[in-house]
Amino acid sequence: MDSLIPFTTSGSLVDCVDRKMLVILRDGRKLHGVLRSYDQFANLVLEDTVERIYHENLFAESWHGLFLIRGENVVLLGEIDLDREDDIPLRQVEYHELEPFHKSAIELKKQNDDAKSHILYKQKGFCKEGGEGDGY
Repeated sequence: MDSLIPFTTSGSLVDCVDRKMLVILRDGRKLHGVLRSYDQFANLVLEDTVERIYHENLFAESWHGLFLIRGENVVLLGEIDLDREDDIPLRQVEYHELEPFHKSAIELKKQNDDAKSHILYKQKGFCKEGGEGDGY
């Protein structure tokens, strides 16, 4: 009967080993690489890892090689369909060409998040993230 219960732990990652995966981190980075190993905390080891950044219909990659990711920083983990990967209507450019656009988008998002946090703090009484009352 226990075999009918789906995996809800890191054991469910066993089928993902040796496959090309997309990992989105809490800080917004998007990593593509081959999942080589994981542990009970969902810490991941990616091989041949690249970080992708996007702007409109363009993307760029920065090579990172072997990458260790702490499990608590993973927001999303998904397998990349190798048959459909090349069908994406995006054009690859050099990383240095997109980096200024990427950095400005990150800064704009930070400003928007700060404004939202300020409004929630002043008008609704929510505490600021990382401030007083944040348990860790």
